[in-house]
Amino acid sequence: MTTLRPAARADIPFIMAVERRPGNDAFVNRWSDDAHQAALASPDNAYFIGEGDEGQPVGFAIVQDRQDANGNLYVLRLAVAVLGEGHGRQIFAATRDWVFRETTAHRLWLRVYRHNSTAYALYRSCGFVEEGVAREARLLPDGSRVDVVMMSQLRREWQSLQDAKAALTAASA
Repeated sequence: MTTLRPAARADIPFIMAVERRPGNDAFVNRWSDDAHQAALASPDNAYFIGEGDEGQPVGFAIVQDRQDANGNLYVLRLAVAVLGEGHGRQIFAATRDWVFRETTAHRLWLRVYRHNSTAYALYRSCGFVEEGVAREARLLPDGSRVDVVMMSQLRREWQSLQDAKAALTAASA
């Protein structure tokens, strides 16, 4: 089971290592240490570390726009150290739940590269809705271009999912 905790300055080397994991260059943007330190210090951002069963860091998430006047928070980045172990799903779900439980956000949104089918499927399975596509908007390191898909979930949609889970739990008790 992956748990979520706020990130600290000491977590930045781990975050940067995950950003730079082989294969991530086509999916995950990379920031410098200084950029992460500035973003971590800003009250407009929330940084989270996902921890595995033994407390080891397994991934991270960054949420931006906490002070957005319209209540639109943005998942800037979600990445895991090892693919295929379910940590990304758990970090994403916990981050989404934090946004809707701990803030007054009306909408949580993100961008995903069209060719990142695993992430796209994850977001869809969590109830996110495709809002639009910026065609060939991302230039990859190899020179190719990919579409960028905007997706979001509204607070009422998240609440409906929570209500449905609660009803299933009550029915099985």
